Amino acid sequence: MKYILGMDTSCYTTSVALVDLDGNVLLSRQTPLEVELGQRGLQQSKALFQHLHRLPDMANEVTRVIDPKNELAAVCATCRPRPVEGSYMPVFMVSHLAGQAFANMLGIPYYAVSHQESHIQAGAFSAGGPCSQRFLAIHLSGGTSELLKVTDTGTGFEIEILGATQDLHAGQFVDRVGVAMGLQFPAGAYLEELARRGKDGYVTIPFSVKGLTISFSGPEAHAHRLLARGIDKEDVAIAVYNCLVSTLERWILNAMDTPGMDVKDVLLVGGVASSAILRQKLVDRLKKRDESIRLYFAAPLFSRDNAVGTALLGLKLYRAHHLCK
Repeated sequence: MKYILGMDTSCYTTSVALVDLDGNVLLSRQTPLEVELGQRGLQQSKALFQHLHRLPDMANEVTRVIDPKNELAAVCATCRPRPVEGSYMPVFMVSHLAGQAFANMLGIPYYAVSHQESHIQAGAFSAGGPCSQRFLAIHLSGGTSELLKVTDTGTGFEIEILGATQDLHAGQFVDRVGVAMGLQFPAGAYLEELARRGKDGYVTIPFSVKGLTISFSGPEAHAHRLLARGIDKEDVAIAVYNCLVSTLERWILNAMDTPGMDVKDVLLVGGVASSAILRQKLVDRLKKRDESIRLYFAAPLFSRDNAVGTALLGLKLYRAHHLCK
């Protein structure tokens, strides 16, 4: 059996994956980068440094399960944040250059894709849809909060940005409030734990959606004021998630009301979208508003940064290349 190696070095995670030529996942590893307690992120240079030091471990992960010399068919890596000209972020140079080096040494094809396409591919794979060629996607993370119109080209995705945040990203909102509570960065999992113990609806955080533009700077400031007033962390935590759900509900409904909108499928990906509280509440809310809207959530493991989507895109490109021969 032959395999496709996927590599992704994002702002906060080093990821490696292997899929076979039938699209089955053999290996998926995600290792979060180390962030000091109290810090709200990493400088690109420090993230890049950590990725470089993990390259030997990434190689060892692969060699433990396959013989690269005889079993690797191709390597695919993320090289930029989005599939548009000029999109660049230093951390992706690690996966891009390491992927090229591995492929060159083995004399096999190398493919470069974008981090956002990888998220969408992993999401569609794990959610079992959307199956339509065109759909909406919402990418919610610490570095992206975008509403996208997506067209599946067969070997990748054409992506049109319909809406975005005008200030903070959803993940920044979650992390900044969480770190203010003394939680470890990234704070999503810890904040959700607190939220489960909070009194739902005891306090509210106003949301901000204007057309297809969203904002989280006001909600963040309001959350800090609640904490300063002595409101329990648990109650503020569930209010954060209620604010996110209200934002997404209004954002999606506004998109559906856009003239000419002809899709009803919405795929949600990114670390913030892995929240179980957010998923259940959003499904319940939209069912009451418009039952024709179909939500697809990436499995939590594939919603966060991962290289499975990268490997699967590499498989599509590999198949297309070989069919053309």
